Amino acid sequence: MGSSDSPGSGSAASPGASSSSSDTSDTPVEAAPSGALSRSLPAHFDELLGHYADDLRLGRGRSEHTIRAYLTDTRSLLAFLTGIGAGDTATPTLGDLDVHVLRAWLAKQAADGVARTTLSRRTSSARNFTAWLVRTRRIAVDPAARLVAPKSHRTLPTVLRQPQAEAAMKAAQSGAAQHDPVALRDRLIVELLYSTGIRVGELCGLDLDSVDYERRLLRVIGKGDKERSVPFGIPAADALGAWLRIGRPALVTERSPRALLLGKRGGRLDQRQARAVVHDVLQAVPGSPDFGPHGLRHTAATHLLEGGADLRVVQELLGHASMATTQMYTHVSVSRLRAVHDQAHPRA
Repeated sequence: MGSSDSPGSGSAASPGASSSSSDTSDTPVEAAPSGALSRSLPAHFDELLGHYADDLRLGRGRSEHTIRAYLTDTRSLLAFLTGIGAGDTATPTLGDLDVHVLRAWLAKQAADGVARTTLSRRTSSARNFTAWLVRTRRIAVDPAARLVAPKSHRTLPTVLRQPQAEAAMKAAQSGAAQHDPVALRDRLIVELLYSTGIRVGELCGLDLDSVDYERRLLRVIGKGDKERSVPFGIPAADALGAWLRIGRPALVTERSPRALLLGKRGGRLDQRQARAVVHDVLQAVPGSPDFGPHGLRHTAATHLLEGGADLRVVQELLGHASMATTQMYTHVSVSRLRAVHDQAHPRA
């Protein structure tokens, strides 16, 4: 894959790796309400949004994808607030932002047909923004404190069937057979994602000393800077060994960071490149769904549960704060069992 790397300092390549922060929300950022982004904001709101963006990027544990979602939603909210006062002579201020405005903003989007999952995310964005306003003493009372997020109906994730997952891993292994450094890296990407179920941001955030090669463990920094240890299997260990022996030394430069995964120019691999790798590998598997790294995360969790893993263990491996998030994978497995039963049982 191509590389828009940003080389840092350091090099080296040995089995062992460091921590780096990462949060990855792979939920697509749905377009903001019609007119929200096209309407220009008052200068003081534009400046405020800039300060908020700086604060989001300074904090660890948030992916650029999540930050973009927060900023898109916040701009939409401020544009809505500006629009409410469009007929007034007074310029809207943060003092005009109350719970009634927040509810009206969400109600307008619901009326426009915005999905519940997106409304739930925008509620979360509003809460994060108003909490920041209170924390930075721009307002005294948090108007989102009484804001209730709409309940979202989870759709079952699309996953690879086990033969498809095996075919994808074999396709990546075949591509790496000639020891091309990029192909070796690409094999490691899909092996680690499928073996561990980590988020793509967590994968790209891995450093050399994030890896305990002997015990086959990754030290992962997830959402909220929470650290967890995640084991990986023998095929992933084989891919890791080949990458560290042959692939990484061929791409590393004097300016390369201590990142485990590198782009073609020696900088840290970014999430966009990792997504492109997964898409390319899955294209080689007939009948497989076209998804990115988060699809492999869903697949890993589902296959663990189908293999008999305890739900709480899977929750720990995935870094889910809530058991409810992990439980959706049990529904995938149950639906699979029902499909097999319907097909195979004579009295189904």
